[in-house]
Amino acid sequence: MRQLNAPARRVVITATAVLACALAGCTSTKSGSDDKGNGSTSGKPVIGLVTKTNSNPYFVKLREAAKSEAARRDGRLIALAGKFDGDNQGQVDAINNLVAQHVTGILITPSSSKGVLNAIADARSKGVLVIALDTATDPADAVDATFATDNQAAGVSQGRYVKAALKGADPHVVLLDGTPGSSVDDLRHKGFLEGFGVTASSKQIKGTAVTNGDQTKAQSSMENLHQRDPGVNAVYTINEPAAAGAAQALSGKKGVVIGSIDGSCSGVRNVAAGKFAATVMQFPEKMARLGVDAVADYTKDSSKKPHGFIDTGSQLITDKPADGVASKGTAWGLKNCWG
Repeated sequence: MRQLNAPARRVVITATAVLACALAGCTSTKSGSDDKGNGSTSGKPVIGLVTKTNSNPYFVKLREAAKSEAARRDGRLIALAGKFDGDNQGQVDAINNLVAQHVTGILITPSSSKGVLNAIADARSKGVLVIALDTATDPADAVDATFATDNQAAGVSQGRYVKAALKGADPHVVLLDGTPGSSVDDLRHKGFLEGFGVTASSKQIKGTAVTNGDQTKAQSSMENLHQRDPGVNAVYTINEPAAAGAAQALSGKKGVVIGSIDGSCSGVRNVAAGKFAATVMQFPEKMARLGVDAVADYTKDSSKKPHGFIDTGSQLITDKPADGVASKGTAWGLKNCWG
């Protein structure tokens, strides 16, 4: 057999290596990063969004705002979500999915402030920027930055208003909480108690219930709590669906002050209609825009990495102002709902 000369042997070896690599799917970059370590081979931001659910109007608004801002910044948004509020594994799977799609950054509203930590750590180790929206992780520095409402301050506003609106009546308070393990729920609950001037063991607290922020669960819980104490006159709610459920359960009962937090247009209309007394408005559109902009800026310049907690603000909305509690009316609320 004729021997190949040296140059010919090098050609054969090189061709064989290229073919083997192609069959094995070789790549020179890690998942979630390009040769510059910023996650985008085109230089354009590829942004993952993981919300708690696809159905809650709050997260629908947040997703729409993120999609619009991503398009404005010449980027692409990939939006995923848990199947229900509290679906931690669904969010973990979504994070892993986004890392596999080589996103530049991930924006997440964690259902569990602790449950997604390993998946977030893995994403960050691959060069993916991770930003929490609306809900902080525990610990907060598990992500690069957080753009959210100061939920404890929002709870304080609700508590102060509900207490003031009782106008000196003996408080009989019930608490309609959200999802255990969520920092949002813990902070709002804690803030309400602080604003109202009570503790969890105070005699004014007549009962609590977990509603997962669901209107039907809140209505059922409120009916049970009202049967236990017909004198209920003050209701803390984790969000506006819970407030709507409480209002339905207490329909026709006079002198009950129901407070809430969200600030959706439908929630503001419920306040205007007198279904509940007040809501504390958040600004999810602002959260989404700031989060997308942070990823887009980081894609262009990795030195522009965001850090820490950025408060996106809140505003108490009511048509029945209470002494000593700053508020705006529903007309203002309808012009600014979820802005």
